Amino acid sequence: MINKILMVDDSEVALKILKRCLPTDKEYECVTASDGAEGVEAYKSEKPDLTFLDLTMPVMDGIEALEIIMNYDADAMVIVCTADSQKKVYDKVMSLGAFMMIKKPPSKESIKAAMMQVLQRLKESLRNNESSL
Repeated sequence: MINKILMVDDSEVALKILKRCLPTDKEYECVTASDGAEGVEAYKSEKPDLTFLDLTMPVMDGIEALEIIMNYDADAMVIVCTADSQKKVYDKVMSLGAFMMIKKPPSKESIKAAMMQVLQRLKESLRNNESSL
């Protein structure tokens, strides 16, 4: 279940676009942060179900923030949302534990598809945890 979403991006415009792309079939509690350091702190205090993370930000970039978040919570569901689509960047964020990477600017379709995949993974994790009890 996705209830709380953390969005980390230094661009107010990008945050607004991302919010508008969220599926409208349910209300989400959205928390925002404007750089990687704020994002890490917000992740720790808010414990979101899903995090959208930009890479190019001041103070702390998204790569460093992703690494800290994944070390803090190996089960974190982080979708990197970036304009940088280089293979080496994709390989780096995936090796650090990102769930996926989507291209900026996002579309309603890309966000909905990503969130459906997150829900599927969360359901699988829940089933695996229940079967191991």
